[in-house]
Amino acid sequence: MRGGVRNALEAMPRCLHEWLTLLVAGTAAILVAGCDNSPNPKGSESTNTLFVAFQERSPRHLDPTASYSLNEVPYMYAVYEAPYAYHYLKRPYVVVPKAAEALAEPQYLDKDGKPLPADAPGELVAESVYDIHLKPGMRYAPHPAFAKDASGAYRYHAMTAADSRDKHSPLDFAQSGTREVVADDFVYALKRHATPRIEAPIFGIFSEYVLGLKEYGKLVREEDLKLRHGVDPATLDKPFLDFRQYPLAGATVLDKYTYRIRIKGKYPQWKYWMTMTFSAPVPWEADKFYAQPGMAKNSLTLDVWPVGSGPFMAAEYDADRRHVLVRNPNYHGATYPCEGMPGDAALGLLADCGKRLPFLDKLVFNTEKDKTPLRSKFTQGFLDVPEIERNDWGPDFLADANDSDEVKKRFDERGMRFPKSVEPQNWYLGFNWLDPVVGKGDTPEQQEKNRKLRYALSIAIDWEEGYGRVFTQKAGEVAMGPIPAGMFGSRHGTNEGIDPITHKLVNGKVVRRSIDEAKQLLAEAGFPDGRDAKTGKPLVLNYDYQRVPTPEFRAELDWMVKQFAKLNVQLEIRATDYNQFQEKMLKGKQQIFWWGWFADYPDAENFLFLFYGPNSKAKFEGENTANYDNPEYDKRYKQLALLDDGPAKQKLIDEMVDLLRKDAPWAFGYFPYSAGAYQQWVGDAKYGLFTNDRALYYKVDAPLRTRLQAEWNQPRYWPLVLLALAALLLAWIARRAFRARERLTART
Repeated sequence: MRGGVRNALEAMPRCLHEWLTLLVAGTAAILVAGCDNSPNPKGSESTNTLFVAFQERSPRHLDPTASYSLNEVPYMYAVYEAPYAYHYLKRPYVVVPKAAEALAEPQYLDKDGKPLPADAPGELVAESVYDIHLKPGMRYAPHPAFAKDASGAYRYHAMTAADSRDKHSPLDFAQSGTREVVADDFVYALKRHATPRIEAPIFGIFSEYVLGLKEYGKLVREEDLKLRHGVDPATLDKPFLDFRQYPLAGATVLDKYTYRIRIKGKYPQWKYWMTMTFSAPVPWEADKFYAQPGMAKNSLTLDVWPVGSGPFMAAEYDADRRHVLVRNPNYHGATYPCEGMPGDAALGLLADCGKRLPFLDKLVFNTEKDKTPLRSKFTQGFLDVPEIERNDWGPDFLADANDSDEVKKRFDERGMRFPKSVEPQNWYLGFNWLDPVVGKGDTPEQQEKNRKLRYALSIAIDWEEGYGRVFTQKAGEVAMGPIPAGMFGSRHGTNEGIDPITHKLVNGKVVRRSIDEAKQLLAEAGFPDGRDAKTGKPLVLNYDYQRVPTPEFRAELDWMVKQFAKLNVQLEIRATDYNQFQEKMLKGKQQIFWWGWFADYPDAENFLFLFYGPNSKAKFEGENTANYDNPEYDKRYKQLALLDDGPAKQKLIDEMVDLLRKDAPWAFGYFPYSAGAYQQWVGDAKYGLFTNDRALYYKVDAPLRTRLQAEWNQPRYWPLVLLALAALLLAWIARRAFRARERLTART
């Protein structure tokens, strides 16, 4: 024992010295890091830059022909300009010109090619002709694809694999160039949707409407096979597929700034597709440039390095880590709107009326794999906006504030803003029309019983409680039909919009019908007190859910089980991953299921088509997930698709919604809230589901950001004081040990 102590004392000074050195250095490093958690370079907070994050992997496609994912949106709409856009401030959403000088009024032709008046019945229209006039003077961002030598020849259009070996970015090329955006570029872009080279998600829709596009797709595939004859199928290098060589009847150039699109029949929703980057211009030079040997191997493609005429251009691409967009020096410059909604002026959203856009010089996207550090960096002020494209961060932070007075106080003190609205999207509980118990039914008697069962279940599910008070992070407003607010035809929030099956007016207040009423309907459906009237067996229903039941989702599932239990109906949960869920839906094997819909465009038709018979999920792989089938509804839908906004369209929408309420293929669920999340130094910030070009309008007060970041993240010195005291204590102990050893040595 004495020997062990002696040995320890003899060794202590050296150990303590080394340990103290490591302790001081390590703690100091931690403290320094803790003083600045910013993901951004020091000093960058003072620049005219918007800092945001992304949680998912880097965008898969930045090619406008292929891009269709949410995480690609902020890049696509910052780089490219479609012919049209949505007004940044107005709600319901209004389509306005962007690259086009004005919205094109379609010219209608009959089956003989003769002109029809604008108010001609839709069924007489054989063809709709759109002549789009472009704004002159738009120019592409600088790019080596446009660079020319002294003779006027393209400098980088005849490269070899050796020439591109050390090139990994357009910025690696010594020369760049630009040119004006012309009508040919929009026609070329439309033709590209027929490509067999990349995934073109909209080709199917476009080919149904654009005259000759379906046949054009067959032609292009044949020409592509000829080009690639003898080429190794495994190679990334593919010969240039020049769409200019192949004319398309439905897309032609009239002059330098005008092109024509010919649509089969009447399709009023075409204008919405013209707001998307699918319709943005693509210069043939970009395709030619990126088709050269060695380019794809070095990730020199449109999917990584887009070429557009929008306000920003790609400057940095570090896969799954960091992306940077910088101001396009050739941008023609739009101006900030001078009109908005009531209340916009009070929020300061009209203060920049008429000013030249964009306000920002740079957009920086840094990855955050987990939600927690992303949330933390926003509350620390290191992120100006959590994610540009996401509409669930605002509700997330609002739920935190509702749960904690301390958190709410912190958000309020820091001036963080979470403006909330109901956007064109919904979540619903669907009944499979093919199921014998909850579906349509084979006989009139069974149809009536099944309908009453759906009524009873729809009443029992208290959406007001679940997604109004319980699950506040996913909160929204109760739906009484399929059409959310914010678009023509919606009755949401009005007396006309009340679903009489599930709700009623009591003293001017909308209330949910009672469980007693639901139980009566259940008994009439043949299940008194939740049991089969003939067999006495309990009613057991299967509920398919599209996510694995993590603790977060388990709470929602348990809540849904309780809703059915009010009627003594047993609900069996069948939760799977989304791929398995999709497979079951395609086979029509589900009974009751949970699903949602995000509108492609703000038109009631984009929600009502979810019930159109020929769109059945199980029969035709469409988006009619309930497999609803009603000839009366289908007849009206065909009429609806041909109508422009107006009284006739409103009347038809009301009739269709009434049919849906009567048949109840859905328990309509709720319309979720959308809300952005913005620091107080972010100006002109207004979230909109369809205003995907938001970065064009945002601005930052960099000096304010710099000051507040410093205030919110002041270094904490007390750990250093404690460390110093600990070091002194340990040094004293070491000194005592050393002296004890000396005395022991002297005695021996």
